[in-house]
Amino acid sequence: MSESTGPESRARILVVDDDPTVAEVVTGYLERAGFAVEHAADGLDALRGAAERRPELVVLDLMLPGLDGLEVCRRLRASGPVPVIMLTARGDEEDRITGLEVGADDYVTKPFSPRELVLRVESVLRRSRASAAATAARTRPVLRAGDLALDPVTRRATRTGEELALTLREFDLLAHFLEHPGTAHTREDLMRRVWGWDFGDLSTVTVHVRRLRAKIEEDPARPRLIQTVWGVGYRFEPVPARGAEGAA
Repeated sequence: MSESTGPESRARILVVDDDPTVAEVVTGYLERAGFAVEHAADGLDALRGAAERRPELVVLDLMLPGLDGLEVCRRLRASGPVPVIMLTARGDEEDRITGLEVGADDYVTKPFSPRELVLRVESVLRRSRASAAATAARTRPVLRAGDLALDPVTRRATRTGEELALTLREFDLLAHFLEHPGTAHTREDLMRRVWGWDFGDLSTVTVHVRRLRAKIEEDPARPRLIQTVWGVGYRFEPVPARGAEGAA
């Protein structure tokens, strides 16, 4: 595992790609943007490196020898929250969606613009650091809706008292919905407000809404909380907590 030199204050990015040319280009652009970059050529090397020195963000190739990118992403997320941007040489939508479903925060399809990748990295890091800053400030109240409770300070969300295993984006998406109940949001609006992007594949939003429904809805196939507003997007409609219906 190779590591670039640089001040500790710079964000540490782990680039995982077995193609030396791609790795060199990505590493070079990220270093010129001011990041401290580490490179791993396979999944096991990446997991070892992340365990020894936790990165602030991982740029992860989907197609890796041995342990593939999807399994690496699962294991990274299981050991703690870390933003992941998936690289894929495939244009098939199913592969991109699978990456998002295992916890990737974004994906970039090869061939890609290195400058666009840098912009995506900067955007994901800004969101992650903003959340960390809010946690450090300890000023935001707990958000509640029915059986749901979300604490922006501790970054914990629960349903009927049980903690929810949410990715970074799922947490931010739920927080946004809880902060704006009854408001219809377009997917473009959600991408701008939750992801901080003015561009991107809107299926990213669709996938995250579906994953979030699977974790907070009684019946994800017939959602009551995150409702589809046909021709617009989505609206969060709080429902009473269990046992509260009919209470005086």
